[in-house]
Amino acid sequence: MNVKKDDIVVVLAGKDKGKQGKVLRADPKNGKVVVEGVNVASKHTKPRKQGEEGGILKIETPIYACKVMRVCPKCGKPTRKAHKIQADGTKVTVCKKCGAEI
Repeated sequence: MNVKKDDIVVVLAGKDKGKQGKVLRADPKNGKVVVEGVNVASKHTKPRKQGEEGGILKIETPIYACKVMRVCPKCGKPTRKAHKIQADGTKVTVCKKCGAEI
C-alpha cells in the first residue's frame, strides 16, 4: 500500500475528488484508508444510557487506497513514492517529482 497513517493525501476519483486530508487509519488487508473530511456519512445513534443524547453523527468511512495519492510536503503536488538508499545504508522515502525526502 502506498499510503500510511498520518500521510497527507489527495482524492483522485469519486464524489470527493480533489479534496485533501490526513489519513486517520489504514487497512492494508482490505486495501482501504480512512481520510479526514472525505467520504463522510451520517450515522443515526440512539441513546443507550440514561442522560445520554442520541442524534445524527458525521463519520468518515473507508475508501480504496488506490483512489488516493500522497502529497509531497515540499512541492505540494500529488506524487508517487520512491525509495533511496543513503550512504549509511538506511532506506528513505523520496518524492518522484522533486526528489525531496518525505
